Amino acid sequence: MKKNIKWLLLVSLTFMACNNDESDAPVEVPVVPGSAVFTKYVALGDSFAAGYSDNALFKKGQEGAYTNILAQQFVAAGGGAFATPFMNDNIGGLLVGGKVAAGTRLYFNGVGPVNVSGTPTTEVTAHLTGSFGNLGVPGAKSFHLLAAGYGNVAGLATGASNPYFVRFASAPSTTVLADAVAQNPTFFSLFIGGNDVLAYATSGGIGKDQTGNANPATYGGNDITDPAVFASVYNNLVTGLTSKGAKGVVANLPYITALPYFTTVPYNPLTAKSLGGDNEAVGKATIQALNAQLYGPLKQALTAFSAGDRINLLSETAANPVLIKDESLTNLSAQLTAAFTPTLGAQTAAFYGAVFGQARQAKATDLVVLPTRTAIGAAPVAEDSGLGIAPPAPLNKFGVTYPLQDKHVLIPTEIAEIKKATDAYNVTIEAVAKEKGLAFVDTRATLTQLSSGGIRFGNFSMTSTYVTGGAFSLDGVHPSARGYGLIANIFIDAINKQYGSTLRHVDLALYPIQYPASL
Repeated sequence: MKKNIKWLLLVSLTFMACNNDESDAPVEVPVVPGSAVFTKYVALGDSFAAGYSDNALFKKGQEGAYTNILAQQFVAAGGGAFATPFMNDNIGGLLVGGKVAAGTRLYFNGVGPVNVSGTPTTEVTAHLTGSFGNLGVPGAKSFHLLAAGYGNVAGLATGASNPYFVRFASAPSTTVLADAVAQNPTFFSLFIGGNDVLAYATSGGIGKDQTGNANPATYGGNDITDPAVFASVYNNLVTGLTSKGAKGVVANLPYITALPYFTTVPYNPLTAKSLGGDNEAVGKATIQALNAQLYGPLKQALTAFSAGDRINLLSETAANPVLIKDESLTNLSAQLTAAFTPTLGAQTAAFYGAVFGQARQAKATDLVVLPTRTAIGAAPVAEDSGLGIAPPAPLNKFGVTYPLQDKHVLIPTEIAEIKKATDAYNVTIEAVAKEKGLAFVDTRATLTQLSSGGIRFGNFSMTSTYVTGGAFSLDGVHPSARGYGLIANIFIDAINKQYGSTLRHVDLALYPIQYPASL
């Protein structure tokens, strides 16, 4: 009897376990397109759409572009072929007439980012034929997608064309939009506008805010696009893409100043240890000498002109800010020259006045751009000193005894210009998305998440931290392979929400955060 009870109990438990397995197992939802039609997908955009990563475009990066990932996910919902103008290799870089026009990609060698060895093999003048679904063009600004001749090889010498588009444009006189519309797309993605402020930002604000100038032909390469120009261009792009009934997904723009390119180098890296070359005692002695010979006299003179808050004495125990030039400050060169002439003589005093007339110590509201990490403490040369000469000792250390220049730092007025333009562009993007009934992706919110705690998935997390965060590549601007996977997933979320489709996410754990030296 006891034996029978044991068997009955075992059967009962087995039955319950089976029932639990069935009820707890997730039900796989069939992939359907909803009201979208993915038969012919075209993607318009810039370097993000192209799959640019680690400061280069290369084949493996292109394969992992969010646009290519989307095309792969569309297949299960009726999506068709999606052609990409692949580079020749995984080295990256470009040749024009056999000469190197763009360098190889970066990889992390255990110490820092370095270029992979080798010579690019992708020749711009070796034109690709056929139609391409991926029309992402690295370096393209919004108005470039409507610019006739942007793919004309003859325009390379003057900068009127783009080498990446030259490779695959259907004709020298075509536009990116025309090549898209000619394919009669049923679905499109449009993620454009980042470059309309990016060059201004990465140059440290060397450029002009072109608000009020409706003629892009007069813009400099680092200028911020007039929001009215952006609005006109963006409306024309979407009107063209939807002219035959295509549906699509568009994305707004993040604040690019939250990218690792602008958040990695601290404004206050000068400690006793760093100034002493890892010897704290030497660093403290250096700080004492700097305070006595430079910072103290500067602060005293500036205080006399009601500008003493520009400079403070260096601390032996705390992290100190770098010296920078702030062109928004009143120039006190003449006043400093007069103050220093009795002790330094007229010629030396004039030099000190020119150097420190708009100098101040950096604040937490300043953004030191990524390349500046190698400039701090280095000797200025004639080309980057701002004065046309290489300053002599002791004014021969950037950020310590000589102010970092405009290209090294974004100051608050420049950051505000970037934000103002980005906000205006985003108003246009969201309004057009609503008007046309398009899926809308909020990339600004995603970057905010990455830069303020990160995003978790499974047993992993991603942040915007340079090198180790997982979301961005070694150039500090473009996504890593995993970052592109994340972009694809948030695009999929927006598409599913708008069109009732059931496209599936990709598993971000399958995408690396860095590419090795050899691919």
